[in-house]
Amino acid sequence: MTPLPRPVLHMVCGKIGAGKSTLTRQLAQAPATVLISEDTWLAALYPGEIHELPDYVRCAGRLKQAMASHVTELLAAGLSVVLDFPANTVANRQWMRGIFEAAGAANAVHFLDVPDEVCKARLRARNASGTHPFETTDAQFDLIRSHFAAPSPDEGFDVVRHA
Repeated sequence: MTPLPRPVLHMVCGKIGAGKSTLTRQLAQAPATVLISEDTWLAALYPGEIHELPDYVRCAGRLKQAMASHVTELLAAGLSVVLDFPANTVANRQWMRGIFEAAGAANAVHFLDVPDEVCKARLRARNASGTHPFETTDAQFDLIRSHFAAPSPDEGFDVVRHA
């Protein structure tokens, strides 16, 4: 019998509007791979409650607590997981590290290195389309951008750079 490939926790790091959700949908096309989208879960669990960064931090924190063991179990069962949660800070990446290490899974941090102005233009188009559950202003982008930290080699992740 051929051994199953080691499951992978795919994480995405990039500013808002960098294309993280588009990439995660592509990654999730692989066999035995599940996509879990933070935006989808937040919109379903907290409709109309997320307007500013503190709202997001509160709700996303609750969601992360609820999802950690579930994602670990999926990986331990042999499924790869594409986690469409932002791996945009050292703290978020450490939370994700705890998940794949507990499951004995491999990891891939997909770093979307996109200039701010491209991200802002994409956000404006996304806001105008009305297809995304959350709208982001330029001011909110700038505030959230101030917390962004690209992955560094000393963190020890398997980084895949997308420019």
